[in-house]
Amino acid sequence: MCGISGIINLNGAPVGDDQLSAMMKAMKHRGPDDDGTFAEGGVGLGFVRLSIIDLSPAGHQPMFSADERYVLIFNGEIFNYIELREELRAKGHVFRTRTDSEVLLTAYVEWGEQMLHRLNGMWAFVIYDRKEKTVFGARDRYGVKPFYYCVDGDRILFASEPPSILAVLGRKPTPNPNALFNYLAFNRTDQNDESFFQEIRKLAHGHYFKFALAPAPGALEPKRWYNLRNELKEPFKDPEAYRELFASSVGLRLRSDVPVGVCLSGGLDSSSIVSLLNQDHGIQDLHTFSAVYGQGRKGDESRFINLYQDQLKHMHYVYPDEKGLMEDLEQLTRAQLEPVPSTSTYAQFRVMRLAKENVTVTLDGQGADEALAGYHYFFGFHFKNLLRKGKAGALLSEMGHYYAKHRSLYGFKSLVFFLLPAFLRTRLRVMEKGYLDPGFFQTHGKGGGDIAGELYGSNSLQEALINHFEYKLEHLLKWEDRNSMWFSIEARVPFLDYRLVEHTLSLPDNRIIREGMTKHILREAMKGTLPEEIRMRRDKVGFETPEDEWFRTPLFQKYITELFGSTAFASRGVVDVKKVQEMYQKHLNRQGNYSREIWKLIHLEKWYNHFID
Repeated sequence: MCGISGIINLNGAPVGDDQLSAMMKAMKHRGPDDDGTFAEGGVGLGFVRLSIIDLSPAGHQPMFSADERYVLIFNGEIFNYIELREELRAKGHVFRTRTDSEVLLTAYVEWGEQMLHRLNGMWAFVIYDRKEKTVFGARDRYGVKPFYYCVDGDRILFASEPPSILAVLGRKPTPNPNALFNYLAFNRTDQNDESFFQEIRKLAHGHYFKFALAPAPGALEPKRWYNLRNELKEPFKDPEAYRELFASSVGLRLRSDVPVGVCLSGGLDSSSIVSLLNQDHGIQDLHTFSAVYGQGRKGDESRFINLYQDQLKHMHYVYPDEKGLMEDLEQLTRAQLEPVPSTSTYAQFRVMRLAKENVTVTLDGQGADEALAGYHYFFGFHFKNLLRKGKAGALLSEMGHYYAKHRSLYGFKSLVFFLLPAFLRTRLRVMEKGYLDPGFFQTHGKGGGDIAGELYGSNSLQEALINHFEYKLEHLLKWEDRNSMWFSIEARVPFLDYRLVEHTLSLPDNRIIREGMTKHILREAMKGTLPEEIRMRRDKVGFETPEDEWFRTPLFQKYITELFGSTAFASRGVVDVKKVQEMYQKHLNRQGNYSREIWKLIHLEKWYNHFID
């Protein structure tokens, strides 16, 4: 797990060491163990290393092929590198290291671009062919590992994080209004290849690029190499088949030469990982890391986490509160680099800081909600599909089970929302917020097409799940990558093994949502393994915090009042300041819970302060 960066001068001008050093310095937290550079002609590559597999100097990058024709910089892990290495050895290749990096490079030498389909892992890498003068780069299937780039005149800048690009851009960046609108109106980011910086784009997940520098320079034009819709396999025949492949995924992600732990929230997903490690893999000295707030407080899941106290020897807890959030606000902003719409990211930030004291690799349950319909609004898609198919009896039965188990109207409201035309979905979200500047909405309100149209317009549960992988999952992966890498930790996500995903998303609706319960096949697969109280949980929490109470404390009252009254805040042209101030007063008077909107505006202003002003 590392950080990569580079400069490609299309005019052939040499890349200066000082520029590569500046890019690497901006993300040294991603790789504190080693660093290296390569510069030749108009190509400059920089690398910072966090040693995970083969801790010896043999893992140094940039890495050269045996004949020194190819040069690699690589961020991520190839979990099936042992099997690939044996396959390549059978073809006559000789390996000098025990690294997955060398396996990746050799796979490219042997199979070219087609090797991408053989990889099971998470990655962003660049390979320079010194003979043909070509640059090849690729990103993993679902966007676990980041890749940013900027086409700046006759040069291309790329890196694992935006600050590395900003370090050599030579001018102040400008905010991307489309990203700002989607963040404020929909609580969404990263649903396309745009970033919050107008100058910086992302290589989309499941995409690659390849261009030549000679005889004439080409252009960085991303092409899709992986399309989930075209890769779906036969659905699991039974829960046992799901469990077998899930256990295989967890086992692959144990491959490491450094300690591995688990971020344990107490929910179904992370608990399933812990139980598999404990029972199937026989790991008794597992370290787990959890954020708790006190019994009865919003977001606290200590009741479920503590069910493991008789099984685990090393359970670690952190206790985020409003004082800690205030103290960490500057560091959290620097770590995340772009605005985040929830303080749940702060809870994860604290968990990663805690984990750093004990391990270098963590496993967690990211991706299970998107693959197995974990969010309550997925009931709306489920109901919509039954309605479209005219299955009135099944629809009434599912609605009845939903209400009986959850005593909530949220699933029904989601159905109504998903039945609206896209433009009404956008307008309704804006009206709900109430504080967006009318001029800003009129100018940039069409930027939510991917969300209002594609994501919320899905006509079936399966289509909704696929669209969540396409348009929603990546922002969660980004936040986790930045939180973990800020503390030089590698985060691994077993539920996103492509083998598991491709079979899961082929399942019929009733194997995912049944009788008012989500994640049906996982619950069945973990019967007898998970504590029953967790396996049959009906509520969905997921790293929530008591932010509503935090923002009513005197500490935050003073801070928020001053921030919302500042000249800088009013100058952004994004919100109606008077309505924002009225919203906060309603929150203080307990006339509603507006904590999500309050946080979004706090963090957006902090982002402006750090990266734009």
